[in-house]
Amino acid sequence: MATRIKRALNATFERVRSDWVLLILLIAFVVLQIAKPASVSELFARIDRHTILTLAGLLMLTRAIDQSGFLDWLAQRLLRAFRTERRLALLMVTFAAALSTLLTNDVALFAVVPLAQSLARIAPVRIERLIIFLALAVNAGSSLTPLGNPQNLFLWQHSGMGFGAYVVMMTPVTLGLMAVLLVVCAFAFDSRALHFQRRGPAHDVRWPLLWTALALFVAFVALADHGFAAWACAGVAAVLLIARRNAVLGIDWLLLAIFVLMFVVLRGVAGLPDVRTALGHFDFTGNAMAYGGAAVLSQFISNVPAAILLAEYSQNWPALAHGVAVGGFGLAVGSLANLIALRMAKSQKIWWHFHYLSIPFYLVALLIGFAALKWV
Repeated sequence: MATRIKRALNATFERVRSDWVLLILLIAFVVLQIAKPASVSELFARIDRHTILTLAGLLMLTRAIDQSGFLDWLAQRLLRAFRTERRLALLMVTFAAALSTLLTNDVALFAVVPLAQSLARIAPVRIERLIIFLALAVNAGSSLTPLGNPQNLFLWQHSGMGFGAYVVMMTPVTLGLMAVLLVVCAFAFDSRALHFQRRGPAHDVRWPLLWTALALFVAFVALADHGFAAWACAGVAAVLLIARRNAVLGIDWLLLAIFVLMFVVLRGVAGLPDVRTALGHFDFTGNAMAYGGAAVLSQFISNVPAAILLAEYSQNWPALAHGVAVGGFGLAVGSLANLIALRMAKSQKIWWHFHYLSIPFYLVALLIGFAALKWV
């Protein structure tokens, strides 16, 4: 028993040491605690428990769906229908963007990234490149509706706008971002034919596990949407511990740790008196300052905390909404969806490849967002 625990601790230590995102957050946490110590209760208060519990539930559900074998089965049929890499990539990007308008960008990623990984297991799909485009797609698509991401939901509720009015307001920027993204995607993937590297037998799908996971998925999203994330997560864990124990025990626990530290560190930085004083010197009521401030601040503290923080200094809701939509691109920390996608890829190189594409896209998106804001 002691040997097993020691091996598990050594494996965890090695994973932590090789995960630079987690290491940076740990260092930042220590520095922040030295500069401005916070009590345990204050640290817990910074954590968005609803988000963490929702993420934990989604990790369990998507792992169960993946272990059912359904994604491999679906991947084979997609490859038969879309035989070139370019067509397949355009389909996946469009599907991810459409899904994110209703199920939020992180939920959409938990559906499409495992599917993309299943495609790569049976055909020579450039999986890292595809995952990068899927991350950009859910950021672009989710900007359309109040349900697309947490910052939209926050700004929509505080603005007092109707659901339809919010969608109309965000339609130009969403269409502009998606148009550029699809054009870039068409150039990034060529028209070479995809051939199966292997074929899995049809009976590989564990249908009972799949239907159980899908039923839990629908119930989980409904409960989490109504504020019952804790009960939903507990229910999913209880059922899957019976149906497929590894779907619970084998999730990426370090991803949850990263999100916990992000809330603790980023909200701690946003709450520093010097930060608030510095922001107080700027007038965020105008379009240019509110939009630019949201787009730039998102690059450093993520777009959800940026929306929450700047809402205290400005009620220019259209400018803030456009700014945080654009702010999801650029640096990976700009959107929590980026971190989810890149972590799911399980590759160190993808972080650099992501920024090679995302930073230029961010610069173009800045122009698109500002033009769309002036149009609105």
